[in-house]
Amino acid sequence: MKNSFGPDYASLEDADFVAKYQASCFCGVIQYEVSADPVDAKICHCLTCQRLHGAPMQWVAIFHKHHVRFTAGLEHLLLYNSEQNRSERILPCKISCGKCGTPIADEGRRMWLAFPSLFDFGYPAKVPEAFRPTCHLFYGSKVIEIQDDLPKWSGHKNHSELL
Repeated sequence: MKNSFGPDYASLEDADFVAKYQASCFCGVIQYEVSADPVDAKICHCLTCQRLHGAPMQWVAIFHKHHVRFTAGLEHLLLYNSEQNRSERILPCKISCGKCGTPIADEGRRMWLAFPSLFDFGYPAKVPEAFRPTCHLFYGSKVIEIQDDLPKWSGHKNHSELL
């Protein structure tokens, strides 16, 4: 299967790509791997994430797109741009599995925002330190108070008020 998701991503033909972590949707039809640790990990409390994930917050690990390659299921990807309310790959967009509905990632203009709960960290899960959140984003929209020592930003990290 040739990676036809886009030129910014690694392909199966890339001999230099060495998978470090594997991820999949709930039903397993969509599978991808990454070749590096995330550049950051965050917990987002924005209203969009709350509504699209049906949860009070979303945990993301951020990767460069060239560290991501799909190994199965490209034909089952559903793409959605929440800003324009269109089911198209207009960046940034939300990506989910068309078979089981699992949210897969948020594709940014330059980055891949993966959901760490989809990665196989073994059982019981031993989440690598690189996947641990460094802060909370859009904490002004929080649904529940989180008692931890992480910085809490009113909007984006380093571009909004530190609460």
